[in-house]
Order: sequence, then C-alpha cells, then structure tokens
Amino acid sequence: MARPLSPDQLRLLHDGTVIPAHPLALDAERRLDERRQRALTRYYVAAGAGGVAVGVHTTQFEIRQVGLLEPVLRLASETADEALNGRPFLKVAGVLGPTEQALREVDLAVSLGYDLGLLSLRGLDWDEERLVTHARAVAERMPLVGFYLQPAVGGRRLSHDFWRAFADIEGVVAIKIAPFDRYATLDVVRAVCASERRDDVALYTGNDDAIVVDLLTPFRVRVGERVVEKRIVGGLLGQWAVWTRAAVELLDEVRALRGRDQVPVELLTRAARWTDANAAVFDAANRFHGVIAGVHEVLRLQGLLEGTWCLDPAEGLSPGQAEEIARVRAEHPDLVDDAFVAANRDAWLA
Repeated sequence: MARPLSPDQLRLLHDGTVIPAHPLALDAERRLDERRQRALTRYYVAAGAGGVAVGVHTTQFEIRQVGLLEPVLRLASETADEALNGRPFLKVAGVLGPTEQALREVDLAVSLGYDLGLLSLRGLDWDEERLVTHARAVAERMPLVGFYLQPAVGGRRLSHDFWRAFADIEGVVAIKIAPFDRYATLDVVRAVCASERRDDVALYTGNDDAIVVDLLTPFRVRVGERVVEKRIVGGLLGQWAVWTRAAVELLDEVRALRGRDQVPVELLTRAARWTDANAAVFDAANRFHGVIAGVHEVLRLQGLLEGTWCLDPAEGLSPGQAEEIARVRAEHPDLVDDAFVAANRDAWLA
C-alpha cells in the first residue's frame, strides 16, 4: 500500500510550489561528480524550492543504463534531508519503463525516502487502456504524479479520455502538464475537472514555454450543470533547475494575485520574456537538441557545474546556443539569480 503524504506535504502540493527537475553533475570523464551533485541539491533547498524531481528527463534517463539511478536518487534524498531543517518538502522520483521496471524503480525510491513518483510513459507503445492499467499498478505502491511529456523529447499525444481515467486513479495526487501545446494542456485540465477526484489532483505546469500564463490562468470548465474552476498551482520544470531563486519569487508573486480580478500587464510582458529565456536554455531553435546541455551551461556560468557534459557524447550545445544564453542573461537580468548563487556557492560546494 502506498505511503500517503503528510498533511503538511499535501498542503504544500496543493497550495503550489517550485519543483526543479534536478540535473546530473558530471566531470570531464562523464562520471558522477558527487560534490557538485550535492551542491545543486543544496542550491534548490536554499533557493526556497518546495521539492526536487530526480531521475527525470533533466537528470538524463540514461542514468538507468549506466548504474547511476540509485546513487543519484540517494545523494539528492540525503542532501535534501540534511539541508531542510524539518520544513515540508516533496522528493519526487522519476519512474520509467514497463510495469515490472516501474515497480522496481518505485520500490527503490520509497526505500530512499522519496514521497512521489513522476510516471513517464516514454517508450511505452501501448494503447491508452493498458497505460491506465500500468499507472494504476504503480499508484498502489507510491503516490503518483502524471506526466504529459512533449513529443519532441519522447512523449506522445494522449487523449482527454486517457487523462479522465488517469485522474480517477486512487493514489494520483498531481499531474505535470508538459505537452508544450495549449490544446493538449486544456485536454488535461478539462479531464481533471470532470473527475470526482478533481480536488485531490493538483495541476503543475511543465510547459516551460508558457510558465507564467499557466500559473496566472483560472481555468473554468462546465461539468454538467456547474462550472468548475481549477488552477495550475505550481511548476515541476527543467527551466526551474536554473535561476531557481527567481522562480520562487515569481511563484510567490503569482500566488499573491489569486482571487483578484486583474493581472498586471507587466506580468504578461514578463511571461513573454521568460519564454524568450527558455527558448535559449532549451534550444527551441534546434527542436530541443541542446536542452540538457543548455541547463548545464547556465549552471556552469554560475560556477555550480564544471562543464556541460552529458552521458551521451552526442548531446551538447547547438551552434549559437551559448551566445543565445548569453543574450538572454544580459537582456533579462531580473530573471536570473546570479548574485544569490555567488553569495552561497562556496558553502554549497564545501
């Protein structure tokens, strides 16, 4: 039986928080750099994040093939516990593969103190009914976060009916909506609103290209004779693996506006600037080829990582991507947290 979240964790999840997708720190030999891996976790905790997601796309799915899944999950869990001073926090473990593999990964995550499983359906060429059965089996072992992954990095299109059935699964506590597609995003929102479990399922944005708009929008969906309002309350994002302190401040600002009838136009302008920044970091111009290396480049420039190395030598920055990252850092200085990192980096690396 799945271990439930504590009341404080449930409150944190549903109120909305910043959950960075944790990168993988490698040295020049493409081996795990434990010191810098721990420094990244300390950075996210110090920046005010309410959780971390480990073993996900930004951590590189290939950690499973090279024997790094357990060490990386363990490092993040132990380091977060040491840094938290008892405050509520959500440790999210990526869960991947066919049911037998997924259940092994869930059992590992639970043994290492993780609270939630983020279920990726990447690589599962199954019909939607079988996918729901798969998710139900995983949710029996661990509270589950659904994951709508964009097709450019291995996701697939999933129907409204799939998400309606998914939301009905006991044990599903949240869905990360990350198709990078407004129509598909609405499919998930409408499906959850139609479920009797609508109040039990928190919505999180994974649409790194539309973060602020997702967070600002009160979605109103007609269900029978009533109108249901649902919000995307927080984010579980690769973009928030960088400039995390600024992300925390952004979410605090958006949360303070909930319930108001008007949104400052400046926030909408800033939404477009965040999209511009994300385009550089995620390498949108090259269909996200340099997405992981782009995250690494920002952290390298801040001194948290030594280089941009990925497990796959074919992955790296695209031509011109470093220049684009330099441009957005210069054009949008209020979106970065360089001063915060510079003031604390030595302590995190100690």
